[in-house]
Amino acid sequence: MDPTTLVIVAIVAAVMLAGAVFLAVHLIGAQKEMSGRVAQIAESTAANQAELRRTLDERLDGVSRRLGEGLEQSSARTAETLGDLKKHLNVLDAAQKHISELSGHVVGLQDILANKQARGAFGEIQLHDLVTSALPPSAYEFQATLSNNRRADCLVKLPNPPGPIVVDAKFPLESYHALRSAEDESARTAASRSFTQDILKHVGDIAERYILPGETAESALMFLPSEAVYAELHANFPGTVEQSYRQRVWIVSPTTLMATLNTVRAVLQDAQMREQAGVVQREVQALLKDVLRLDDRVSKLHRHFDQAGEDMRQIRISTEKVVKRGENIENIQVGEMEADDTGLDARVHQLPPRDREAG
Repeated sequence: MDPTTLVIVAIVAAVMLAGAVFLAVHLIGAQKEMSGRVAQIAESTAANQAELRRTLDERLDGVSRRLGEGLEQSSARTAETLGDLKKHLNVLDAAQKHISELSGHVVGLQDILANKQARGAFGEIQLHDLVTSALPPSAYEFQATLSNNRRADCLVKLPNPPGPIVVDAKFPLESYHALRSAEDESARTAASRSFTQDILKHVGDIAERYILPGETAESALMFLPSEAVYAELHANFPGTVEQSYRQRVWIVSPTTLMATLNTVRAVLQDAQMREQAGVVQREVQALLKDVLRLDDRVSKLHRHFDQAGEDMRQIRISTEKVVKRGENIENIQVGEMEADDTGLDARVHQLPPRDREAG
């Protein structure tokens, strides 16, 4: 190998050695930098873990606190709910007692309605309450005896026409109960026939006993103290209702009787107004006379006021004249005194000196 080649090889070897040394130095620096970054990452990771742990601890504490508060509130609400539930149960117990008492009253009412005499008394009491609440005491009479010795449950005293009208409070209820409790069509048909017969018989009795020409009105009222019976009659037995109309017996319920009584009250008020029409007319005429008399007296008083005003004006004129005359008199007196003083001085100058001094 020639020297040139050796030199080249040596140079190449030196360059490679220098490159290796540079590479080794660079690698060592990179390793140190990497170690530093790893250390920073480790420190940052440790700090993040500590922050995360602290945050988790705080959140866990907050969750525990809220959970405890929620449990306390839930316990309080549960206790309050239980208290309200206890109150409601007490109310339900009281309502149950009232229902039991009401059931006893309903049973008592059924017993009343099952007995004819008690049912009649019940109808009369209800009729009494309706009539007394709608009419003045002078417009009705209970248990009134008619000329045929029949006793009416209530006699409404209407003026002629139409005249006093009788209200009967008895009503057939057995056939209605049979109608409501009918289980088949045949039983219902038989109960309907019985119900119709009872109603028409009662209507006929009312027409015969309580419609007396010249004494009562030409019609009478049959009072049914049950809206259910009234509704059943008008809904399913229109023929029976028409027959009662032909016999001039009007079937009424508590609601329709109240409307009828209100109409009666209006009729009574109108009759009283007609009776008092003459008195009202006389009072109006007297009132007109009083008004005319008052107008005449006011006119006279107005003339007196005018005359008094004229007299005051004349007095004022006279006063002004008196004042002017007084001023004129005063002026005249002053003028005379001045004239007297002037003449006296002249006469004094005309006297002799001795007489002047003496004067």
